[in-house]
Amino acid sequence: MGSGNGDNVPLFGYALPHKKSNNSDAPPRYKSVALIIGVTGIVGNSLAEILPLSDTPGGLWKVYGVARRPRPAWTSSNYPVEYIQCDILDAQQSHAKLSKLTDVTHVFYVTWANMHEEAENCKVNADMLRNVLNAIIPNAPNLQHICLQTGRKHYIGPFDLFGKIKSHEPPFHEDLLRLEVPNFYYSLEDVLFEEVKKKEGLKWSIHRPGTVFGFSPFSLMNIVGSLCVYAAICKHEGTVLRFPGSRAAWEGYCDASDADLVAEHQIWAAVDPNAKNEAFNCSNGDVFKWKHLWKVLAEQFGVQCGEFDEKFKLSLQEMMKNKGPVWEEIVREKGLVPTKLEDVGAWWFVDVVLGSQTLLDSMNKSKEYGFVGFRNSKTSFHYWICKMRTHGIVP
Repeated sequence: MGSGNGDNVPLFGYALPHKKSNNSDAPPRYKSVALIIGVTGIVGNSLAEILPLSDTPGGLWKVYGVARRPRPAWTSSNYPVEYIQCDILDAQQSHAKLSKLTDVTHVFYVTWANMHEEAENCKVNADMLRNVLNAIIPNAPNLQHICLQTGRKHYIGPFDLFGKIKSHEPPFHEDLLRLEVPNFYYSLEDVLFEEVKKKEGLKWSIHRPGTVFGFSPFSLMNIVGSLCVYAAICKHEGTVLRFPGSRAAWEGYCDASDADLVAEHQIWAAVDPNAKNEAFNCSNGDVFKWKHLWKVLAEQFGVQCGEFDEKFKLSLQEMMKNKGPVWEEIVREKGLVPTKLEDVGAWWFVDVVLGSQTLLDSMNKSKEYGFVGFRNSKTSFHYWICKMRTHGIVP
């Protein structure tokens, strides 16, 4: 189940399989049926590519993929997924479209909605998950497992409270208590715990990645894609690729979560009895410095690599504020997939990641429970840049 950024890495205790599609003329005999909620997102996209492979653990898998938008063109040839357009915040629509999926055995919930305040985040995201589970649990008699993806904000609090509250001290481990602040991750967990009680024997797992390196033009938090767009604009304008972040991020040790690795982690938990009813961190298993990845980014786009400079208090959100027409010109000149700058650039998120103190988690629990997958973060960063190119999102 490799992404090309670690294809010989052992996983699940045996050699990582190569990507094989099911090309037999015989009708497939599915062993498991996955429902991916958030299929066009950064981890949903990886799940949609990995699950249908003939050698994915727990398979052969039939895969449903749910997203709010119409099916994007870049998914058409990537993976054999039955695509369902559905707004899961709408309870009636969710029930109408999802209650029909009576063959689902595993749910992978990898989506979220970003509202203006955390209290609103808590309500909206809880409602979305509840709508899905209310439609699936009573109507899918063979449902076995629900994977819920949250993240590292479990340990540090919501974005709007960064630096304002006392968070846990890294490296973060899964046994740390919840912070005494509103956090929609806690709300999602509470809904999950409440809903799984309604079906005897239904298992769950919770997955907490850090900053995810992956591919999705639609992700709210795609740091690699956003940095590619920023670098492409610098190249087009002939400017230096300046680092819009803190000295702590430039010099300090950071970690990341490769999207394919997160998908593999979730599939492992979904099919391995040892991983049932547990929460797990999920990161690559190594550390890096942004000053080293910055050189990779500059080399890939042929731009002059800037250094951290305390004289410049840079915000990418401010720097990109009026660059919409520039991006349209790049898309037109390079024949890229038509996108709007606001869709492919999560500038606020880049500012948060690169402007923060470095945060690390521990993967010890996953290893102790049997997951030994990992990624080289530098290789991962390079791989996802290339994937953005391959799909014509950036030049």
